[in-house]
Amino acid sequence: MEVPQNIQHQLNQFQQLQQQAQAVTVQKQNVDIQIQETERALEELKKTESGAEVFKTAGNLLIKVDRDEVNEELEEKLETLQLREKTMARQEERVMKKLQEMQTSIQEAMQQNSAE
Repeated sequence: MEVPQNIQHQLNQFQQLQQQAQAVTVQKQNVDIQIQETERALEELKKTESGAEVFKTAGNLLIKVDRDEVNEELEEKLETLQLREKTMARQEERVMKKLQEMQTSIQEAMQQNSAE
């Protein structure tokens, strides 16, 4: 049985949307990992005394930095990452909803086509 062109077009769009959903999911997972790493760094930083030596990586180097500045920098980074994660979650939700709608539409079109 040959698939009509309009259904084939919908299937192609569905595949593209699946790829987009997968990309968004991977990006969201990466942001989640960065959030976890930043939270762990902040937790470790809070365990240190205020006068303790703190270093951060810059490429292959470790550079001595002010503890309070690094703390502030990490808190800002965490806030930015959390905002980005919320945005990615909303985008993922929209794409998944669209995928479900397209799947239903394709199934209905296939059933109508097979009934003809």
